[in-house]
Amino acid sequence: MSETLEEFYTNLLGITDPWVVSLIKRDSKSKEVVAKVALKTDLPLLCPVCGAPATLHDHRLRRWRHLDSCNHKTIVEADIPRVACAEHGVKQIAVTWAVKGSRFTAEFESTVLLWLKGDSTATVAENFGLSWDEVDGIKSRAVERGVARRQKTAPAHIGIDETSFQKHHEYVTVILDKDTDSIIDILDDRRAITLKTWFETQEKSDFSQLASISMDMWDPFINAVKKHFTNAETLIALDRFHVSQHFGRALNKVRAEEHREFLSDTGSSPLVRSKFQWLRNSQHTDNRTTRRKDFLQLTRLNLKTARAWQIKEAASTLWNYSYIGVAHKNWLQLLSWISRCRLEAMIKVGQMVRRYLWGILNAIRLKVNNSMLEAKNACIQRIKKMACGYRNRKRFKDAILFHLGGLDLQPFTTR
Repeated sequence: MSETLEEFYTNLLGITDPWVVSLIKRDSKSKEVVAKVALKTDLPLLCPVCGAPATLHDHRLRRWRHLDSCNHKTIVEADIPRVACAEHGVKQIAVTWAVKGSRFTAEFESTVLLWLKGDSTATVAENFGLSWDEVDGIKSRAVERGVARRQKTAPAHIGIDETSFQKHHEYVTVILDKDTDSIIDILDDRRAITLKTWFETQEKSDFSQLASISMDMWDPFINAVKKHFTNAETLIALDRFHVSQHFGRALNKVRAEEHREFLSDTGSSPLVRSKFQWLRNSQHTDNRTTRRKDFLQLTRLNLKTARAWQIKEAASTLWNYSYIGVAHKNWLQLLSWISRCRLEAMIKVGQMVRRYLWGILNAIRLKVNNSMLEAKNACIQRIKKMACGYRNRKRFKDAILFHLGGLDLQPFTTR
């Protein structure tokens, strides 16, 4: 038995009971197909809230964009009944092909979301004939329902770090669930009160089983955790890569100053073009290359930079101890050496490390770091670059959660 055009579009559009495609209208000039959808007349009207019998109040004409069919722009059109319920008042009957508040079908939104995973908003808007605001609306609704669907979790390890939002020191705070490798939330700034308030108002995260909080040596984060958690002194683990970054910056400052002194005194310097050799981690470098052999000869000279480099290299070896007592002893020996090295930049780093040594020892004891969050930060910067930057914080936060939040983004319908 042959299938009618209305039956064909009923199946194509995924229209299910109690709805059916009643009429197809095609405009060859505009290359547009309109599928008129109607509610079956032999079914009783029910309140969409409580399911009780209701009476017809009126109809509202609505249109939804669907994926193109037969090289034609496809529109779903329906006169949606509104019913009067004795308990809940006037309510609109829900449709089965689109989510509430959207003017696109669920299948259309699902396809746009798949494209947004790999392409920019501009590319998706151009390919689907949409405006930027329409594409952003689809993304925003997806993130909103994804956050609403997220189940309550009890993370054992989380990471906290800031990432740049705009120039001029505009930052947001990123919070990562390291157990699921997904971003829990993004806060509008990096102030202590913001993070403390977030901990106090959490509904989707149970922190009663928390074993570690990885972060850098940013006092507002540390203070916020201390104010909220009574055992903060055992939870906070300071990230080894941020500590190493401070040693690297101090080393480079020593090198730059000594390089200028050589040029001023003799007109030449043995440190020329050696910056990245000093900063490179020798534990992960092939020392057999000719250039690296020449550099290692340079480290044996009586240079301030060589002394700073030796301190930096020694610090990089103090993170893998199994016994915390041994680790503590060796860090104190390093700090004693730094205090006597007569290198101002290194002495300042040593003073900072001594002040935060308790957090460093926690990181060694718990064997945690912020490498997962640093990888996420790199992804966030790629997202920002793909969008050519963001001026709106909400859109920036939605983009991060869309790509890195581990959310269920697909449209939810009553089907």
